[in-house]
Amino acid sequence: MGWADAELSLTLVGDRAMARLNRETFGRRGPTNVIAFPLHSPDDPQGPPPLLGEVVISLETTARQAQESGWTFVDLFDFFLIHGILHLLDYDHDTPEKAQAMDAKTWELMGV
Repeated sequence: MGWADAELSLTLVGDRAMARLNRETFGRRGPTNVIAFPLHSPDDPQGPPPLLGEVVISLETTARQAQESGWTFVDLFDFFLIHGILHLLDYDHDTPEKAQAMDAKTWELMGV
């Protein structure tokens, strides 16, 4: 996947903050589980590690969806974290082909 020694920011929020972020960013109402904000800085071998961006996860939505789905909180949190990081690495799910590739990589990294 590349980007060895890269950095990212992880922000954990509640549903209220996530709903506001979702509305401000995408114009969508209500909270979502994870939002990623890619920020690709130049890869300067002499400079600091590249900053990939920020992953924001709603802990309340994660807990609710874990209970609804039968997943453990930790497994679902890991899934959302990997999903967010993949967005920072230019994966997307806006077409069926891209969604399939992103799902395959997510499950691979989950060890499934």
